[in-house]
Amino acid sequence: MIDLLSVAMEMPAEANIILGQSHFIKTVEDIYEAVVTTTPHAKFGLAFNESSGECLIRSDGNDPALREVAIRNAKALGAGHVFVLMMRNAYPINLLNALRNVPEVCSIFCATANPVEVVLARSEQGKGVLGVIDGSSPKGIEGEAEVVWRHDLLRKIGYKR
Repeated sequence: MIDLLSVAMEMPAEANIILGQSHFIKTVEDIYEAVVTTTPHAKFGLAFNESSGECLIRSDGNDPALREVAIRNAKALGAGHVFVLMMRNAYPINLLNALRNVPEVCSIFCATANPVEVVLARSEQGKGVLGVIDGSSPKGIEGEAEVVWRHDLLRKIGYKR
């Protein structure tokens, strides 16, 4: 028998979350190194749900408050080999390639500042992430004014020239 669950992630103001799946205890150290070498100005907290041995929530980071949020989110999920990275002062787009190159990272479920719900399956063995609900559903189709706004925003924040 499998139960389906939805767990809302805690999202502090002006924070982003990257949620993924990894496969080894070395995840915490390697993700930490990826963050500080790729986005050294970022403030972050990281939690990783170990799924064998002692099955502990392993954590690290350079911001104690974000580290605590990451731990609470990982605990709420309770799914093995899942990591939660909470960050401020950096955009996930600056970090995603570095995370994909961490040997332990199997997949990334989301990278966002939107409200996030994680859809889980729970069986006798434990829990696993089926997917995420990232933000809200579309409310319309982009028009000319929205195209101009998008183009201006990307240039304002330095992603396009």
